[in-house]
Amino acid sequence: MQDTLQTLVSGLSLGAVYALVAMGFSLVYRTMGLVNFAHADIAMIGAYAASTFYLTSKLPFAVAMVTAIVVTGAIGLVIERVLRPLENKDFDLMLIGTIGFGIVLQAVAVLIWGTTGRAVPSPLHSAPLDISGIRVRTYDLLVMAVAAIAVVALALFLSRTKRGAAMQAVAMDHEAATAVGINVGRSNALAFAIGAGLAALAGGLVGPMLYVDASLGGALGIKGFAAAMLGGFGSVQGAVVGGIAIGVLDSYAAGHFQGYSVLVTFLVFTVAIMIRPTGIFGERTVSRA
Repeated sequence: MQDTLQTLVSGLSLGAVYALVAMGFSLVYRTMGLVNFAHADIAMIGAYAASTFYLTSKLPFAVAMVTAIVVTGAIGLVIERVLRPLENKDFDLMLIGTIGFGIVLQAVAVLIWGTTGRAVPSPLHSAPLDISGIRVRTYDLLVMAVAAIAVVALALFLSRTKRGAAMQAVAMDHEAATAVGINVGRSNALAFAIGAGLAALAGGLVGPMLYVDASLGGALGIKGFAAAMLGGFGSVQGAVVGGIAIGVLDSYAAGHFQGYSVLVTFLVFTVAIMIRPTGIFGERTVSRA
């Protein structure tokens, strides 16, 4: 029982990171109906940027994180602006464009940081907490707390602000939103920027948990994409549930099946998607012109 609880705690922190990645995927998809295949590489850039600002520039960890989010948010805006002329004209080319941007970001990462990865020390140096025999790292608690704040902040933004309401309207009906005067391009740009910021937040947070290198984006992207699909692509709350589920499953598989952990995780995921193809909170895709 104690081992199970220990696995659950470890999985929750990883799940929180996967949830952030999945939220970014889902936010862009629900607003534009587009899967941003550059999302994983944006997370990798965010991880590198946060670690550079933290280790090289000696900025406080929180400041390094915010700076990385701003940088990747700007990258998201650039990607959306370049792809905007293709919207409603050549959707397949937009998808290919996101793949192209991902390749460019990988090349940029290698040019700036090289092929050698880096270990990022935890910003918290306190000893793990012992709760009834279960060891809980203070950094894991920080990751879960930051992820929870990000989830609440996004939910409040979408439900309580005019820009958020506009994004919701675009997500529900692209044509109707345009007809009532909503600036769809601005909503799409905002979705890309916020999605990129969430990716950077995930990448920055996972730095002290994993090894930061050019392959990090792929690892985060695959798990985040799986989480978004499991929760229901386009559903923000589904992204959270899917992320936690994938994180706990991943942690359990790593503890009990070790070399086959990835295989076990995706076998269970595949079965779940076969049973419910739309995911747990599956929503209809956006209405496009």
